[in-house]
Amino acid sequence: MIDTFAIRMQRFARRVLRRPRVDLPLIGALIVLGGVGLATLYSAGGGNMSLVIGQAARFVLGGVLILVISRIPPPVLRSWTPWLYVGSTCLLMVVAVLGEGRGAYRWLDLGVMRFQPSELLKLTMPMMVAWYLHPRQLPPSWKDIVVVGMLIAVPAGLIAEQPDLGTALLVVAAGAFALFLSGMAWWRIGVLVGAVGAAIPVAWHFLHEYQRNRVRTLLDPESDPLGNGWHIIQSQIAVGSGGVFGKGWQQGTQSRLEFLPEHTTDFIFAVFSEEFGLVGVIGIVLLYAFIIGRCLWIAMNARDTYSRLLAGAIAMSFFVYVFVNGGMVAGMLPVVGVPMPLVSYGGTSAVSLLTGFGVLMSIHANQKTHS
Repeated sequence: MIDTFAIRMQRFARRVLRRPRVDLPLIGALIVLGGVGLATLYSAGGGNMSLVIGQAARFVLGGVLILVISRIPPPVLRSWTPWLYVGSTCLLMVVAVLGEGRGAYRWLDLGVMRFQPSELLKLTMPMMVAWYLHPRQLPPSWKDIVVVGMLIAVPAGLIAEQPDLGTALLVVAAGAFALFLSGMAWWRIGVLVGAVGAAIPVAWHFLHEYQRNRVRTLLDPESDPLGNGWHIIQSQIAVGSGGVFGKGWQQGTQSRLEFLPEHTTDFIFAVFSEEFGLVGVIGIVLLYAFIIGRCLWIAMNARDTYSRLLAGAIAMSFFVYVFVNGGMVAGMLPVVGVPMPLVSYGGTSAVSLLTGFGVLMSIHANQKTHS
């Protein structure tokens, strides 16, 4: 009886003292970022609690998904990957027939909620590239690079056709990062970058006119200050008027007086900059940098090729989110509809991002070194 009790106590102690399945520093940083996002959303939305409650509910759902997915070993995720990739690509085809949206066909109406399937590809794309490269000799050959390019091109083309060029580019970047992290030779990377650069003049002719106008507006927003240049000009005014310390929470004028468009979604970072100033911007950038660095640390300690490529691609995709939205708000990049992660209002985007962090937690829980 005593021996049985001692064995049970030893097992209990091992369960309590073993390293948690989730990375506590990363979870802590995500909680802080989510709190900042909800506070900014409350201010940007003029105190609209329904927006905050809805976003908080999505954060809770994402948190549950993190805990659930962290219990799934990476080999199981790897075995599911082709089915997840094919399923999410097929949903894009459904969107082409049954989709809805404002000026574009991007959403599926499920009755209780509207769902944007393209968000799934931001995760299933790097999963698929990592799955394909996992059993193969690295760095990849030209044959493998071509196959990966085809895997990326099919869903990216379907998303661009909706049209949603911003999301299509993010999906391409997510797959490209997994390929880049596989150890490609720099001369091959140079060849691919050169090919992309040479294709830009051709791609220009396939863009919609409003997409071309966004590029033209970036170069000279003052040419149409009350039309195409309105977004960038008002965003720059909001960012600049914040100064060093900002105007204070709920004291911003650009959003409250309705000068700043999309102030709860794409341009919410401009609201944050106006209210918290340079000091606040530096603080949140450092928070984002910590999250990205922690994700890369998890990638470095991953147990296998699939986990390493996938974790690294998720980390770098998160960086692209922050970089593109920040550049867009500052008027340094075209307006492409990329949200600021976990700050901008958006259901599918927030849940898909947190699902990706759940995959990172699974990789963390099964890393090659244990303490």
